[in-house]
Amino acid sequence: MPEESLTIIGYVRSSLQRRTDAPKQGFEGGVQACVELEPEFTAGLDGVRPGQDLLLFTWLHKARRDALQSHPRGDTSKPIAGVFSLRSPHRPNPVGMHRVRVLALDGSRLTVAPLEAIDGTPVVDIKPVLDAEGRPALPDAPSLPEADAAILREAGERAWARGLVSGFNGNLSLRRDKTMLITASGCAKGRLTQADIVHVRIADGTTLQGGPCSSETPMHLAVYRAVPGALAIVHLHPRNLLALSLMVSEDRLLALPLYEASAYRRELAFVPALNPGSQELAQAVAAALVERKAVFMHGHGLTCRGRDVFSALHLAEELEGLATIQLLTLR
Repeated sequence: MPEESLTIIGYVRSSLQRRTDAPKQGFEGGVQACVELEPEFTAGLDGVRPGQDLLLFTWLHKARRDALQSHPRGDTSKPIAGVFSLRSPHRPNPVGMHRVRVLALDGSRLTVAPLEAIDGTPVVDIKPVLDAEGRPALPDAPSLPEADAAILREAGERAWARGLVSGFNGNLSLRRDKTMLITASGCAKGRLTQADIVHVRIADGTTLQGGPCSSETPMHLAVYRAVPGALAIVHLHPRNLLALSLMVSEDRLLALPLYEASAYRRELAFVPALNPGSQELAQAVAAALVERKAVFMHGHGLTCRGRDVFSALHLAEELEGLATIQLLTLR
């Protein structure tokens, strides 16, 4: 075999099917995924164990190989730079590098998170992340606090009972010093369990325990980084507020001749329709919540911050109550 040849050792199996589905980095909304190694490479996993951090190297098979320059993060408003100074997938040898945590190991199948590589991406190598003493990096977070998980379960059940979320939509989080607890992707907020809570480091978005993270994790992280006073966040889909937004213009939304309306509307900011889970939405919401306590995201839903999850939830209930009153007046 020629020295310059590349051996594919396995493939990514992920819910991310298209490049447009994938975040640019794993900590910006990567999902739980599997790495299926070819049987002849299974012995190479000896010594790997759940909880360990790994560097996963992939061959970005859909990338262009003729690019030497690019706009950072594909943003044409930014000056072009050389690809060797960027993390662009388009480069002469499109090798992807992903820091992931091992959630489970079953034979030749690794379950990891957070991973932004799309389904079918070839895997070319796996290496351990080392700590300062050259040892494999292991989790640095304690077990999820049962009391905090219980708070999120109670808040989720209340939000569901009040019609602020339905099915699997919405997400809730708590700040705990340098980490946050957030509801996992695809869980029903009205029936949360301990397994539905994910522990995430705020500084870099690393999943410390549980997963996969909610697709709106980038928004929660952006708010906590921008607003030190935010200790809890609720992202909801209040049915009456959403219905009202389809019937009246932004300047008329909750514009009622009531004291409560004028008081609570002052706490409400608005952001345009942006892609759910995107960095654009995350940054817009975070910027708005620096000055306000609630943001209505057109075509999407409502996000509130508070000193605790229930104060954020109560604000959402007040806004939904006013929307209900306005709907009744329109009828």
